[in-house]
Amino acid sequence: MSLRINDIAPDFTAETTQGTIRFHQWIGDSWAVLFSHPKDFTPVCTTELGAVANLEKQFAQRGAKVIGLSVDPVSNHSRWASDIQDVGGSPVTYPLIGDPELKVAKLYDMLAADAGDSSEGRTPAQNAPVRTVFVIGPDKRIKLTLAYPMSTGRNFDEIIRVLDSIQLTTRHRVSTPANWRQGDDVIISGAVSNEEADKIFPGYKTVKPYLRTVAQPQ
Repeated sequence: MSLRINDIAPDFTAETTQGTIRFHQWIGDSWAVLFSHPKDFTPVCTTELGAVANLEKQFAQRGAKVIGLSVDPVSNHSRWASDIQDVGGSPVTYPLIGDPELKVAKLYDMLAADAGDSSEGRTPAQNAPVRTVFVIGPDKRIKLTLAYPMSTGRNFDEIIRVLDSIQLTTRHRVSTPANWRQGDDVIISGAVSNEEADKIFPGYKTVKPYLRTVAQPQ
């Protein structure tokens, strides 16, 4: 099953380092960031999990929960957490999903249906597609997907930037331009007429007839 933006994120029950969760129930009314890993005790992933541990408060300030997944048992995750703290400097206080039967990886189209049913004996290279990020809204719909190669560490500052944009454009009838950051000007939605824009966004700037910008609304 190929997953696209605005699809309902598949629900599942899984064991994590913080006990059994039902994914949709765990999300609740929050936003969620699910990021996956091909195997425990891999170097790039160790730095990534540490980076998220350092940024967890920033995600929480945005009403977002973070959760990792690796296609290894939870018992391995618990041992890996010590290395992650040593490398990153912060304890891993968010849950890590164990996926030793590859069920979640297949459900989220990270591995093919015929990939087998056990992580035992599989190498990181065989699990290379399990390097995906999903941002999921409180409505349980997928808002963002990103897939990275194993050799490239993920930029979680960028994921926070995208989360800021998604949340802003959910609240207001605007879009964000290339390389936008908090506080920069935004683009007025094409669905807003000039007459409406005069009322909603007084003082906006017309760059092109189809491109109107305004200060970021609060």
